[in-house]
Amino acid sequence: MPSPMKKVTIVNGSPNNHSPALNQLLTDLLIEQHNTELSVFNLAEMNIKQCTGCWSCWWKTPGLCVIKDDAELVMRSVVQADLLVFASPIVAGFTSSLLKKMQDRLVALIHPYIEPRMGECHHRKRYDNYPDFALLLDKEYNTDAEDIDIITIIYKRLAINFHCQLKHTWFANTHTSKEIANELSHI
Repeated sequence: MPSPMKKVTIVNGSPNNHSPALNQLLTDLLIEQHNTELSVFNLAEMNIKQCTGCWSCWWKTPGLCVIKDDAELVMRSVVQADLLVFASPIVAGFTSSLLKKMQDRLVALIHPYIEPRMGECHHRKRYDNYPDFALLLDKEYNTDAEDIDIITIIYKRLAINFHCQLKHTWFANTHTSKEIANELSHI
């Protein structure tokens, strides 16, 4: 019996025409997919507003942001996914502001209450399951190892709060869509 189809949500934080290599890789990946249901959200084409820090998603409308925009579509896909891929060019040493804006909005998906875990204080789960994380990055000409280390540490810390792990890091200039599709088919 074939294994069940895996669900992968890709949040593409590439500003329009900023990262042709990343955008082409994502297009090719849609063609190469194997036993994987891909949902790709191109944030540059979406209406995503900044988190206002009102915390209504924690207290007034648990799990739902009161801001009515396209972030709701992304969040719904995230909670149903087996893997969440944060895709972005590296801009000034970090992921894009578009991706950071969407990342901030994901706070609605965790619980406001804190519990001790791994010797630290972290948010409790709001849902039974969360997707593991992956990074798909496009390096700038001056991206160095320290930039990659900082990005990796921050997304590993985010994964801890989301009760998951950062499983993969791919680079648009060194990984092919076939390689990534093969790895996605084994999640």
